[in-house]
Amino acid sequence: MINQTLTKMSSFLVMDILERAQELEKQGKNVIHLEVGEPDFCPPSAVKEAMAKAIADNFTSYTHSQGILELREALVDYYQVNYGVDLEPDQFFITQGTSPALLMVLNLLLNPEEEVILTDPCYACYPNFVLAAQGRIKTIPIYPEQNYWIDPDHLSNLVGPKTKAMLLNSPANPTGTILPKQNLEEIANLAYEKNFFLISDEIYHGLVYQDKANSLLEITKECFVLNGFSKLFAMTGLRLGFLISPLKFVPILRKMAQNFFICANSIAQKGALAALKCQREIQEMVNTFAQRRIFLLKGLKELGFTLKVIPQGAFYVFCPAHHLTQKFNNSSLLLAKDILEKTGVGLTPGIDFGPRGEGFLRFSYANSLDNIQEGLDRLANYINTWT
Repeated sequence: MINQTLTKMSSFLVMDILERAQELEKQGKNVIHLEVGEPDFCPPSAVKEAMAKAIADNFTSYTHSQGILELREALVDYYQVNYGVDLEPDQFFITQGTSPALLMVLNLLLNPEEEVILTDPCYACYPNFVLAAQGRIKTIPIYPEQNYWIDPDHLSNLVGPKTKAMLLNSPANPTGTILPKQNLEEIANLAYEKNFFLISDEIYHGLVYQDKANSLLEITKECFVLNGFSKLFAMTGLRLGFLISPLKFVPILRKMAQNFFICANSIAQKGALAALKCQREIQEMVNTFAQRRIFLLKGLKELGFTLKVIPQGAFYVFCPAHHLTQKFNNSSLLLAKDILEKTGVGLTPGIDFGPRGEGFLRFSYANSLDNIQEGLDRLANYINTWT
């Protein structure tokens, strides 16, 4: 019999939608991809040059299990310049994307049946990560009427004797919202008072269009931070992320990294080192995302969608679609599947992000303005067939 934990895991529904879209494309159908959270840009040219040089120089051996020192030192500088926090190279673990970093932290912290608090809605894979680490999930609802911020009083009441950690995500997937500094301070104070750990997934930092995204490290050093190069630096397939840990946990995390992964990709690490110096190209990408955000928000409003919260970061719009899901037994998954089959527009069903996501659709603007416009036109025709 297989590990019974695996039977409790849900599918990653956006990948189900994407894989069906790819099947349709093989059949010759044109699909507009507004479902997947992947930049449509190539990595900066300096990244490709650095990786080509690494191959030419035969830089293909194992690196230090925490990553090459040069990259970790560059990240120390990056966090000093961008957040004003002082870190040490030993606090960084370069990983194969942020997913292994999260698995490391959860396996470090959790004993069987200990709890991790997640928001509802949240990134679809978080609950499955907790299950894989033999933990239990507690959810705290977040509401558009409260800007999807976290209610500290509700959180305080939710914390119990088995609560070990809370996982934060700002800017957030799917909502695109940013937790303000005051909210982060309230959460950090609670974590200190009630003795639980904080894990902050900051993979969308830098993709910010309103206000400022504070790193949790600006509030407290007693936390774990996840970040990486996939989103801001358009390096998704190169699979490179990193974990920042308090120094006291470094020895055991290093043993985990050595045993589970040996090291991250050596060539991608050289590319990441170059990426940190490509601020002009990165800012151009961010400016383009900002234009697309405004364009998509305007187009959705013209289609009759009403948003209570305007996304401030990442590249998603989490859009109420109850007036459409009611025709499909209030199922956002059935709606998204029908839209894909009939219009060739890929969208992510809100239920992928938790029960409070039901009735919503997530639109990704990690696509060109022309494709976003074409997707909106197809949706307009789809909606008009009902009216």
